[in-house]
Amino acid sequence: MKNILCYGDSNTWGYDPATGERFGPENRWPGVLKNELGDGFLVIEEGLNGRTTVWDDPLHGGFKNGKNYLIPCLASHKPLDLVILFLGTNDLKTRFSLTASEITSGIRALVEVICKSNAGIDEKPPKLLLVAPPLIGQVPDSSRFSEEFEGSEKKSKKLGPYFKEVTVEYDCKFLDASEVVKTSEVDGIHLDMDQHIKLGHFIAESSRDILEILK
Repeated sequence: MKNILCYGDSNTWGYDPATGERFGPENRWPGVLKNELGDGFLVIEEGLNGRTTVWDDPLHGGFKNGKNYLIPCLASHKPLDLVILFLGTNDLKTRFSLTASEITSGIRALVEVICKSNAGIDEKPPKLLLVAPPLIGQVPDSSRFSEEFEGSEKKSKKLGPYFKEVTVEYDCKFLDASEVVKTSEVDGIHLDMDQHIKLGHFIAESSRDILEILK
């Protein structure tokens, strides 16, 4: 059995931009990943709405801080063959006032935790796939996210290239989600169901390559 941890935010949790509810297990990208890989794989979903990289949310508290939960999460699910890290979108919120470089520093801190952990096979670090978030789209004025993500479109374009540099530094794998999927026209932040399915299939292929498994 190979164990894969999917660690992310609402776009891993499966937030439906049209309803605010959660997509069903088979339609969230981790569920698509599980179905695509088939028997012999345990896909662990660890998505949390509003999760940041390393920042406490002044409105919602420290439990949104991705680093605080990452360490016990790795320990509780070990041994892990692969960790898929998919964060960064919530760091773009205006209340954090972060630059793209600072957001990248947050991701680097999480990558370092994973790459220096003993959460993998034989007490070694697990393999890591870092996924840069999809570009923030046009957030309609009618969306409750419009002010929360005001001015984040331009900044989000820098995350992919910056995150890729981190993977070179730590010798792990990289995927820029913006090259595979696009955010919903409903809110400009989250993925519609068809994009979850598309991303899940793509990540399944990437996972096979990383774990050197034939289809």
